[in-house]
Amino acid sequence: GRLNMLLENKYFNVIRQDNTDSLNATFRIALLPDCEVYKGHFPGEPICPGVCNIETIKECASMLLDKELRYSAIKQCRLTAIATPQVCPEVDITIALTERDGEYGIQSTISDDKQTYMILKGTLV
Repeated sequence: GRLNMLLENKYFNVIRQDNTDSLNATFRIALLPDCEVYKGHFPGEPICPGVCNIETIKECASMLLDKELRYSAIKQCRLTAIATPQVCPEVDITIALTERDGEYGIQSTISDDKQTYMILKGTLV
């Protein structure tokens, strides 16, 4: 069945998915500047909202495992640079999962060749 995605094909498109193994992958995504999100955040100066980045990471992790996931905890979420569809029209989302008792620890970054935009650590179920 198709996973229920909020942002895929609206806020971002997956260009490429490179799996290292069943729990680790890098997703190359395109940020879609016409998304409604940017009209409010902010007109003429679109910025990727942290909450959308957090959701994008979860959706990529869900695609990797091919199952619906949700956050049960976010231990760390650092915005290290401002991401915008102009500054970084394409970014890499790295997903590193560890499984324990049906929960998945996640470490993820959003970055491109120039810099890292976000670092996230947490738990998905």
